[in-house]
Amino acid sequence: MASLIPKPRKKLVFLASGRGSNLEAVLQGIQKGKIPGNPAFLVTDNPEALSIQIAAKYKVPSKILDFRSFSKKEEYHKNLLELLQEISPDLIVACGYMRILKPEIIRAFPNRIINIHPSLLPAFTGLHAQKQAFDYGVKIAGCTSHFVDEGVDSGPIILQGVVKIEEGMSERELTLAILKEEHKILPLAVQYFCEDRLSIKDRKVSIL
Repeated sequence: MASLIPKPRKKLVFLASGRGSNLEAVLQGIQKGKIPGNPAFLVTDNPEALSIQIAAKYKVPSKILDFRSFSKKEEYHKNLLELLQEISPDLIVACGYMRILKPEIIRAFPNRIINIHPSLLPAFTGLHAQKQAFDYGVKIAGCTSHFVDEGVDSGPIILQGVVKIEEGMSERELTLAILKEEHKILPLAVQYFCEDRLSIKDRKVSIL
């Protein structure tokens, strides 16, 4: 007989540096009951990030580690690791976080960090991926939710969203179209993680 005791909700920590639209997409999914997660904290490197206001709107506390306040940048990463270890989340969601996580953090949370990237990986890694795709002249662009490994945008792919580049589309229009897809696939990736539906074998992610 199956147990009637519900599984505990996964503890989530969000990393964000900017406006927080992907953060809000995930928090909306939690609020609507689609994602069985407990949003514990937003951690941001930017005290002026609009994501702080988004977190407050959903009653999620924010912890600010101002990157600019650290004279030695390795001290920032050390403090971030210590903070994350103190919170001890089940999953870290990087949603618009503009820092590369150090290997020590990734090793401390193996296959427990999910990122959203605005390209169809492995194409167009790094910054300004939408502009890279637009300037290259590809016909199909999109976004990728993936686990974070020690490379740059190189971890196992969970989900991808596709955007067809129409004739005459501007770079801004492409960026906004990709963002809409990000708002779909990041919450879904977090949902699947929280439901224990993601399995990784030979860097390939299966959805159970």
